[in-house]
Amino acid sequence: MVDTKEIKIKNLKELSKQKERLAPGHRMCPGCGAAIIARMIMHSTENEIVVANATGCLEVSTTIYPYTSWRVPWIHNAFENAAATLSGVETAFRSLKKKNKTKKDIKFLAFGGDGGTYDIGLQSLSAALERGHDFVYVCYDNEAYMNTGIQRSSATPYGASTKTDPAGKVRPGKLEFKKDLMEVVAGHGIPYLAQASPHNWADLMKKAKKAFETPGPAFLLVLSPCIPGWGMPNNKTIEIAKLAVDTNFWPLYEIEKGKYTLNYDPKDKAKPIIEWLKSQNRFKHLLLPKNSSMIQTIQDHADKKMNYLRMRANEK
Repeated sequence: MVDTKEIKIKNLKELSKQKERLAPGHRMCPGCGAAIIARMIMHSTENEIVVANATGCLEVSTTIYPYTSWRVPWIHNAFENAAATLSGVETAFRSLKKKNKTKKDIKFLAFGGDGGTYDIGLQSLSAALERGHDFVYVCYDNEAYMNTGIQRSSATPYGASTKTDPAGKVRPGKLEFKKDLMEVVAGHGIPYLAQASPHNWADLMKKAKKAFETPGPAFLLVLSPCIPGWGMPNNKTIEIAKLAVDTNFWPLYEIEKGKYTLNYDPKDKAKPIIEWLKSQNRFKHLLLPKNSSMIQTIQDHADKKMNYLRMRANEK
């Protein structure tokens, strides 16, 4: 196993000279995490890439007919079948190589939001992982169905207010905890998966490079701050992503062949979870005295998860 600390990536000056695979001029929101994540990941390999893109913000805002921002072969999929489509493309490519009809070394990359990954696309993703296709699946997790109007998903955190589960007199936002998708994917026994954040570009790009170089399926779960859905200023994307990590809301870790590695642990310097909650309007109702107990519940949940990761990372 190779720790991501040993993975070498280009420095920022070198990266600035690489051709962008996602062109500027798209219609993503200013400060959108998804566009930042897509650029970083595609800069992480110099191989040719074929991209499958599930329906969602990244798809609809980059391909408004007759324009496209994609400078790589790109396939639009329905919400539920990005992994299935890319499985077919990857299988066809392997067939061509077996018949000596191509000598190219192409990488296959799928992008899906949390709606197209945690929920609607989970069956397709699960099947592709189980079959062992050689591809990288990236979930840019903005924690709701943002493209269709900020509806709750199984990735929406406990206590968050969305259009379909709004905070009000009856319910103080969502009362179910976010699905632990990393553990769901880990249950498939794939060779590599990792959780990352766009604020730590080096960590994200090292994980992406490692995912591309890993034979078989690899999975990246990346936090993707959403300006309208989270209720945050469009110049605070990186700052709020960093705050998610510093409060243990979003730990940075990877699982390679079942071995957990915790890439960053603030330990006793971790900021209280309320700092993360205060940064977004979707949680503003939790600051009311009547909902104060929910903040402690969220804190306890984050602490429990981090302690679990510490334990797994210390296993021999």
